[in-house]
Amino acid sequence: MKRLVTLVVALAFALGSAGFAAAQSSAPVEKKAAEAKTEKKAKKMPAKNANGTVKSATADSLVVAGKEKVKGSKEMKDVEWTFAVGAKTAIKKGGKAVTAADLMPGDAVHVRYTEDEGKATATAITVKAGGKARAKNPCAARNPCAAKK
Repeated sequence: MKRLVTLVVALAFALGSAGFAAAQSSAPVEKKAAEAKTEKKAKKMPAKNANGTVKSATADSLVVAGKEKVKGSKEMKDVEWTFAVGAKTAIKKGGKAVTAADLMPGDAVHVRYTEDEGKATATAITVKAGGKARAKNPCAARNPCAAKK
């Protein structure tokens, strides 16, 4: 009987030690996962907005001229933004998806962007109706029949 009690106590001690060791090894894994989530949240930058007209556009960048409020004042100042355009940037013109190269100087645009280390990256670009961009045939706007020739 004394051996049986000794065996049960030894078994309980061994299982308790193994359980304690397992509990300690899983805590750092959970901690690393929590740190990764915190890092992701920290990296996510708040989106900003800009409105203006296109000065130039290429496949990977967009230059927009517009106005911006002066901090602590009601005054507006002229500004120029340069945005990086990537594969994930959504660009819409007349409700249709287009590329950055399809944007014309003078198009009125709304740009949603994020800033990371001083670099502005466009996440969405919407061309507003009534932009000043010229048609491919300048006579077409004044005379619709000229466009058919």
